[in-house]
Amino acid sequence: MELEKALGLIAEVPDFPEPGVLFRDLSPLFADGPGFAAVVDALAGTLSPGVELLAGVEARGFLLAAAVGYARGLGVVLIRKPGKLPSVAGRVDYGLEYGTAGVELPADVVQPGRRVGVIDDVLATGGTVAATAKLLEDAGAVVDGVSVVLELAALGGRGVLAGRRVEALQVV
Repeated sequence: MELEKALGLIAEVPDFPEPGVLFRDLSPLFADGPGFAAVVDALAGTLSPGVELLAGVEARGFLLAAAVGYARGLGVVLIRKPGKLPSVAGRVDYGLEYGTAGVELPADVVQPGRRVGVIDDVLATGGTVAATAKLLEDAGAVVDGVSVVLELAALGGRGVLAGRRVEALQVV
């Protein structure tokens, strides 16, 4: 399936999780084998050759990072919501377009100096990815780039990530 058709499977859900928010639901894309494969292949193609490890952001980023990691022969570190890990290397709290959240890095999974690519589904305000990059850099890793399926340009996430290489398969 061509990438444009695959990206057309993303559903728009108005007023979720609260009034005024237009949620982009990748569930139909994930449920379509050829569409999912097209997106995974495209995301894999956005990574620089020096990437040694992927960081997938909970929860949809897990799916994408695992698939891209398999396609590229790379390991995946799972960036979790607080309270999900038995041993934590670090935590960063951040703002969302509709509230606040936090992310944690598992202890002893990222070695200093490793080049890490961050994978997530949607870049909105940039808070989640910025927090993820901080966690990785605090652990001594080098964030080599950020790859997302969809960028919501009006929310300014790319500006929060100024100075970082950001690759989006679709910008709306």
